[in-house]
Amino acid sequence: MAQTPVTVTITGAGGQIGYALLFRIAAGDMLGTGQPVRLRLLEIPQGLRSAEGAALELQDGAFPLLGDVEVTDDTAVGFDGCDIALLVGSRPRGPGMERADLLTANAGIFGPQGAAIAAHAAAGVRVVVVGNPANTNALIARAAAPDLPDDRFTALTRLDHNRAVGQLAAALDVMPGSIRDVAIWGNHSATQFPDIAHATVDGARALDALSARFGGPYAATSWLDDEFVPRVAGRGAEIIEVRGSSSVASAANAAIDHVRDWMLGRPADAGWTSAAVVSHGEYGVPEGLVSSFPVTSDGDGYRIVEGLALDARARARIDASVAELIGERDAVARAGLL
Repeated sequence: MAQTPVTVTITGAGGQIGYALLFRIAAGDMLGTGQPVRLRLLEIPQGLRSAEGAALELQDGAFPLLGDVEVTDDTAVGFDGCDIALLVGSRPRGPGMERADLLTANAGIFGPQGAAIAAHAAAGVRVVVVGNPANTNALIARAAAPDLPDDRFTALTRLDHNRAVGQLAAALDVMPGSIRDVAIWGNHSATQFPDIAHATVDGARALDALSARFGGPYAATSWLDDEFVPRVAGRGAEIIEVRGSSSVASAANAAIDHVRDWMLGRPADAGWTSAAVVSHGEYGVPEGLVSSFPVTSDGDGYRIVEGLALDARARARIDASVAELIGERDAVARAGLL
């Protein structure tokens, strides 16, 4: 018997990341090559024509797994029966805009979207926020849907995770698939902490491999602090400088990775990955914040990997990123948007 189609809603579907997502979802990259999908392309009025053009291309692709495609600017229609919501569209930071202004502007987008998800989506809906500032946008959306469980709302730090794996693989001249148990902690921002303290490369400690590569533990730590951490955190800006526009394909790829592991489970031999999830006080992160943690998934939701030892260096970096998240939460709360 054919499987029931899964309804996937993509906001900002007429934008570049949305465009990069649509065809891979239709091809089965996100939910598997046996799972049919329906696509709901949600846009603001100015973006409808672009989304409509993408819908025409989806039809021309004749994807075997793709049922219907609907384009709309109505959140009630866009989230009706939605099983998976990819919240990609967000307000970018404009000239002279302070971060508090950016947070307030995005609250006006993600608050109503969260409420519409609560009112119209399927009972088991899962939400991943891609649009920045992703962690706090997820916090806002989640606050607008108080009757939905916390674990239905996540934010994307898989892109940071993938960047960290890529940088480590390049430094050690190994395949990315040989690396496991890297972690991203905190905010999807320049304060994030990409952590390899528990990572392995072909079963050996990554820190030992770096010490051998750079000529001792001191040199390895210097590389981590002076190059690895800032480059992972600043990779988006680096891509903008080199490419002339922001990350698109890698962001879409990370979103697909995030949802696939969340929905289908992550192989045990792949180790953990990273996702921003609602904290319940793990590792001292205040309850309710949407913070990145190392996570596993068996297909029934992401679970934080608990009990990891954190040295003083890691603790300080995590605390700094969490302090930024607290500041963002408080700024939105002061504006009466939480």
